[in-house]
Amino acid sequence: MTVVLIVACALVGLVVGWFLDPVVVRVPRKLPLRGPVDHLVEEPLPPESRGRRVFLALLTGTLFGAMAARFDDSWALPAYLVLTAALVALSWIDLEHYLLPNRIVYPMTVALVVLFAFAALLDDDWSAFSRGLIAAAIAFAVYFLLHIVSPRSMGFGDVKLSFSLGLALGWLSWEELVLGLFLAFLYGAVIGIIVMIARRRDRKAAIPFGPFMAAGALTAILIGGPIITWYKGS
Repeated sequence: MTVVLIVACALVGLVVGWFLDPVVVRVPRKLPLRGPVDHLVEEPLPPESRGRRVFLALLTGTLFGAMAARFDDSWALPAYLVLTAALVALSWIDLEHYLLPNRIVYPMTVALVVLFAFAALLDDDWSAFSRGLIAAAIAFAVYFLLHIVSPRSMGFGDVKLSFSLGLALGWLSWEELVLGLFLAFLYGAVIGIIVMIARRRDRKAAIPFGPFMAAGALTAILIGGPIITWYKGS
């Protein structure tokens, strides 16, 4: 059943990723996802890119398959698939526009709360759900504090995204929550230094943090267990 589920989820991910293309193009411009929009924009939309579609499809399909392998026996899988698709779209948009649109963040947050509640009911694991909600509040508080201290380096979009990531990480354990948050800052620091050296960018130049938050969370979700076991064993 695991192999069948992995393949099925990977195929679904390919389709979902393929149709994320209009999302990453239109949502940051506050346009409808379907239909002509020339009369709604001052500048024409960027041309459709088959390369972008293929990349989004392959990335989403790969991550969906990995999530299926990770959560094959858990009703939490649908929640993590929704999270994955949303993070792929949000990361692409943030890289291009320095923006995490509410049009994606808010529906994702509501969907995750509902799906994790159903998972808690079907898996009879309300402790994971309550821990996830507490972790979501903690993550939100941490990012909100960072936003207050340095709004230039931590946008409020990152703060809003942190709630969903905290929920998904906290569902697993407190250790995954800490690891996911830590990896986000680690990835951001390492990549930020590399980019500044390679491009000789001003140290004050903005680098979107959303993709690093997504990468840290996905890493902790997919392989956090082995990393934590290794760390404890060392």
